[in-house]
Amino acid sequence: MERSMNVIRKAFHEDLTIYRVAELKPALLDAVAEGERIELDLSGVERMDSAGCQLLMLAKREASAAGKTLAIVAHSPAVQSLIEFYNLAAWFGDPLVVAAQ
Repeated sequence: MERSMNVIRKAFHEDLTIYRVAELKPALLDAVAEGERIELDLSGVERMDSAGCQLLMLAKREASAAGKTLAIVAHSPAVQSLIEFYNLAAWFGDPLVVAAQ
C-alpha cells in the first residue's frame, strides 16, 4: 500500500473470490478509513467473482459515506469482464483501464 498526500494506492495481486474476500476485507476497509482518496490497482487480479465485486462495492459505499473518493485506476481483463457483466461501470464511475500485458 502506497501513501501520498492522503492518497492511498492499494494494488491487488491475488484473486478477488469468495475464497479470499474475508481475508482482504479488513485491509481494504482500513485503507478507506485512513485515506481521503483511495486508488485501487486491480491489474494483478486474475480471477474475480461476485464476492469480489461485493467487496469493491462495499469499499466504494463506505468511502462515499465518509465523503472520500475510491477509484479503480487499473483493471485486469477479469475485473473488467465482471464489471461489464453486472453493468456496474457507471456505478463505480471510473473509466475501465486495462493494463498493457
